Amino acid sequence: MVAATQGTAQDQAMQRMLVPRLSLMMFLQFFIWGSWSVTLGLVMTQHNMSLLIGDAFSAGPIASILSPFVLGMLVDRFFPSQKVLAVMHLAGAVILWFVPQAMIAENGALLSGLLFGYTLCYMPTLALTNNIAFHSLASSEKSFPVVRVFGTIGWIVAGLFIGFTGIASSVSVFTVAAICSVVLAIYSFTLPHTPAPAKGLPFRPRDLFCADAFALLKIRHFFIFSLCATLISIPLGTYYAYTASWLADAGVENVSSLMSFGQMSEIFFMLVIPLLFRRLGVKYMLLVGMCAWFVRYALFAMGMGEEGRALIWLGILLHGVCYDFFFVVGFIYTDRIAGDKVKGQAQSMIVMFTYGIGMLLGSQISGALYNHLVAGQVSAASWGMFWWIPAIAAAVIAVLFMFTFKYRD
Repeated sequence: MVAATQGTAQDQAMQRMLVPRLSLMMFLQFFIWGSWSVTLGLVMTQHNMSLLIGDAFSAGPIASILSPFVLGMLVDRFFPSQKVLAVMHLAGAVILWFVPQAMIAENGALLSGLLFGYTLCYMPTLALTNNIAFHSLASSEKSFPVVRVFGTIGWIVAGLFIGFTGIASSVSVFTVAAICSVVLAIYSFTLPHTPAPAKGLPFRPRDLFCADAFALLKIRHFFIFSLCATLISIPLGTYYAYTASWLADAGVENVSSLMSFGQMSEIFFMLVIPLLFRRLGVKYMLLVGMCAWFVRYALFAMGMGEEGRALIWLGILLHGVCYDFFFVVGFIYTDRIAGDKVKGQAQSMIVMFTYGIGMLLGSQISGALYNHLVAGQVSAASWGMFWWIPAIAAAVIAVLFMFTFKYRD
């Protein structure tokens, strides 16, 4: 009887600590990403590789396309998610350590290869952290936004840290990311056990290609969501690749600190998600997020110069609506639709569609637009045209989604 009581007390204590433990996981996960990716374009410009920015930002999307096939199968059939998370971050830390050397040597080919190798390790961990959180939380709709908001806080702290330390345009950002990757790798072994749900079942070739997850696309509303998620990620790729360079050309000082205000707005909107979920439902929360992308880019198009500084601030602050209402709600929706045995594959598949295919197209298209419209002829007009193109694209995608997505909560 005493043992049972002690066991119950221990279980309750573990449950109370569950959200803080998962929150720290998210904090470290996004601190790593935010410490180097936001100002990657700025660092490359400092080392005479500005024309390769689009290609550099294509490494992550390509990795996101390739990795789900293997990682989805591993975590659904063979290994616990937390152990795979640890191994991937440890391997990523080793690769990051050599990136500064390639940057200083202005070796574009080596830099691209290292970034590709690193993102092959990092991008799958976005789905892994989601998988661990969704498996551990009893009510994902209420608790996941609270856990996920600490990822945003991690991104903010990373931006403020590299801004205040003066390393935003330095190769030191990769050293910081490497050290934090080791920390998260070690911490991952302490995370809640997240077993492979289909462990022990006979292996089939279809498992390697996540066929069960792709079968979810037969559900019409999930297919529409996946399609629109892919398309809206094309403008997202433009934001990540060129906002830092645009802000610098617009005369903004301490770019990383200003961009961190966008993540600060995520904190508010992330915590609002549980309150609005029942009132608006999946469709209208996703739609609001998509419409916000149009408004943001329109503000950017009109915000070049001192007189448009307020528009720049407003566009940055809209990041919370843009990201939270579409991507966070999208992950919750995906968790609802996927069966227990393919949750890992389904989350990986959405990462592939968004951070993979969508952002790859975004990086390449925005790279071509930058080289054609902006490079060598920086002006308010050239940057304005650059931002109006993704703004119009986001508006068209939002209209497509509004009239074709039919899902009852």
